[in-house]
Parts: sequence; structure tokens; C-alpha cells
Amino acid sequence: MSLHDATDTSASPQAAPQVTDAYVHQLDRQYVFHSWAQQGAQDPMVVAGAAGCRVWDHAGNTYLDFSSQLVNTNIGHQHPRVVAAIQQQAAQLATIAPAHANLARGEAAKRILARAPQGFSKVFFTNGGADANENAIRMARLYTGREKILSAYRSYHGNTGSAIAATGDWRRVPNEYARGHVHFFNPYLYRSDFWAESEAEECERALQHLRRVIECEGSRSIAAILLETIPGTAGILMPPKAYLQGVRQLADEFGIMLILDEVMAGFGRTGRWFAFEHFDVVPDLIVFAKGVNSGYVPAGGVVISDAVSRHFDDHLFVGGLTYSGHPLAMAAIVATLDTMADEGIVENADRVGNGPLAAGLARLAERHALIGEVRGVGVFHALELVADPVSKAPLPAAQVGVIKQQLQARGLLVFTAENRIHVVPPCIVTEEEVKEGLAILDDVLNAYANSSN
Repeated sequence: MSLHDATDTSASPQAAPQVTDAYVHQLDRQYVFHSWAQQGAQDPMVVAGAAGCRVWDHAGNTYLDFSSQLVNTNIGHQHPRVVAAIQQQAAQLATIAPAHANLARGEAAKRILARAPQGFSKVFFTNGGADANENAIRMARLYTGREKILSAYRSYHGNTGSAIAATGDWRRVPNEYARGHVHFFNPYLYRSDFWAESEAEECERALQHLRRVIECEGSRSIAAILLETIPGTAGILMPPKAYLQGVRQLADEFGIMLILDEVMAGFGRTGRWFAFEHFDVVPDLIVFAKGVNSGYVPAGGVVISDAVSRHFDDHLFVGGLTYSGHPLAMAAIVATLDTMADEGIVENADRVGNGPLAAGLARLAERHALIGEVRGVGVFHALELVADPVSKAPLPAAQVGVIKQQLQARGLLVFTAENRIHVVPPCIVTEEEVKEGLAILDDVLNAYANSSN
């Protein structure tokens, strides 16, 4: 049965089912296998449509999207300029093998490189962030002739072979099939692994810890250090500014490549085109996805420094994807980046995110003992919820789930992970929408606290 059949009762003598939330939910539960889930426990929210910072179901219930779905709809939902570009590209050239040159891919790469630091001149396109990290790892190993990849325990880099092995969180453990991965602790002052009492101490001790890991693993065996510029799923962990500079210095000292994963933090999310611009550091490889075209068509890639790209002028790059540089995805990138520039969307993320949003979240933390810490930048913030503000005992994930359900019932969608609420609206969010979302958060946290007393 086609979607047309589901809505056109004249298609057959017997009327087709009316499209309702219940019907869509039934289809999903009967036929769809979900990510990261016990299948029998799934009860997915139905979404019928979206525009800007809002989504709605078939019953007409509307929700303010402070999750940006999976922190990717930076330009908001259904931006007409991007939708039109995809439609135009589909009419002209819907798909083509990556060995061919096509206009959309060249223009997309040109626009990405225009935002990259000096010393970058090539882009390798992938289907998303996980395989972008895979190929960045592959490039580093081929370029250096070394094997090991160092990455942080508090990280998420994707669900493919090397990307999940590089990930630090619990999802790595049942998926450790790839070779040559070593983990270290990155800075996190609120729950310091280094007994630090200040940001300066946390930074110094985290860098000394990384130095010892490099020395003990054998620096000549290490191809790259892979870091999220600002770890996202792990808690939007803002590194001390000197930390990434120190990692860059360690990489240079030991001849190790530095890969910065900007999948979640890049293309406007932090109020800059790239998050590493906040830290005055330049990596050797830049991994991107998500916000580059707001996920309208799956896309990701690696921005490659000149030294690495020149290496592959006369060395074989043993990597590739059928849909690398898919025309529809490339058209979406071109339209997204042009629109973000023309409409000042990155500047809006900076102004609103570091102004009304940050100030409002700070006020929430003052009013609610449940919030142990607020951290973030731009439209990339996290509330760390605690059962006790003195001991910092994390609020159990089940209770965070209750709060998330209550927020949804009030019309607010948020991204949650473990004991955290991530407040990550699209980069186009307005001051009025921020005020609306924060009011709902305030009311729900108040109700939760009262019910727990």
C-alpha cells in the first residue's frame, strides 16, 4: 500500500485506512526495527510534519523542538530554500557514481572549504558522521603508517566498526571488533578524574595524563588522537581553552595526527562555523556531518589538510562509498550553507544562544537544586541533573526519562542522555521561542521537585 493509497479512499472499492497517529504507530511497531533499543519496549512519538523549530503529529498537537532531533536540524525543519534545492537537483540528476564529477559535489566542497582554516583544500564525502570518522581514521593510519587511535572515554563517534570502538561510552563494549583503539580521560571538572579543584588544574592534569598514555602506548605506534571538539552526547563537556591547544602540542611533539570530530558541534551549533574556532586550534583532519545540511539528506565527510591530501596524490586511498557525494545531499549542503550565510543563522545562534538562552538556563540552575551544573555555548547546552547537589549523585536515568515525558506532554522536545537534559534548539531559534521553552522547563522541574518531596 502506497502513501497515496493510505489517504485516497477512491483507490479501491474498500476504503484504505485513514492516516492517524494510531495507524502510523501501528505500522512502526509492526515493521520497524529501532536503533539502540529493546524492541518490545518501544513507544515512538509520531511526527506528521515540521517547520522551523516546531513539529506536529496527525492529531494537530504541536511541539517546540529543543532537541534539533539528534542535534542536526541546525537550519530548522523544512527550510523552503533547501527543500527547493533538493527538488531541483532530483529533477536534474538524482544520483551518479562518485567516480564522476558533478556540479553539486564540487560546489558543496568549495563552500565547506571556504569555512575551513587555511591549509585545507580537499573534502572527502561520506553518508554520515560515523563513516566520516571511519575514513578519517583510515586516512591517519595510511598517512602515518601507524596503527593506534587514541580517543576519550567520554565520547561518541558513531556506530560503525572503528567509530564505535573509538567511542568511549558503554555502547563500545559489546561492539569492540575493530583493532588498535586506546582510551584516555578528557577534562570534566564537575566530576574530575584528576582530583582537580580549578579549571587550570583539570587542564594541566588531563594533559599530563594524556602524555603518559602516549608514552606508555608507544608514540611511534599512534596514528591519531581523535577528539570531539566539544563532546556532545557525553554531556556537552566544554574543554578548558588551553586543553585543545595542549593536545595539539602533544600531537606535534610525537608526530601524531589530530582529528577533531565536529559532527555535532560544527556548522553553527556553537555560534561559530566550526567549534574549534573557540579554542584557537587547527586539526589535521576535520570530521563533519549533521548540521552541514541539517540532515535533510544524509551526508558527512572529512576536510583534509594539504599535507594529507598531497600524500594521496601518489599513494592509493583504499576507501570509498557508493553514495559518496550523492547529488541530493550535495545540493542540500550548498543550499544550507548559502542560506545560513545569507540569513545570519550562525550569528543568530551566537546572539540568542550565548544571550537569552544561556542567561535563562543559568537562572534555572539558581532556582532548581536538581540542576547540578549548566554548561555549553551557542545553542549547545546541557543541564546535569543530580539527586543531591552536595554529593553530586546523578539523578537516575529513569527519573530523567520521567521528566522528558512530562516536557513532551507540555509540548517541548529535548535530547536526554543519562542524567542530563541537552538544550539544543535549531540555530534559527528566536528569543520568544527560548522564553517559551525555558518556561516549560521551569514548570516541569518545579512539578517534579514538588512530587518528589
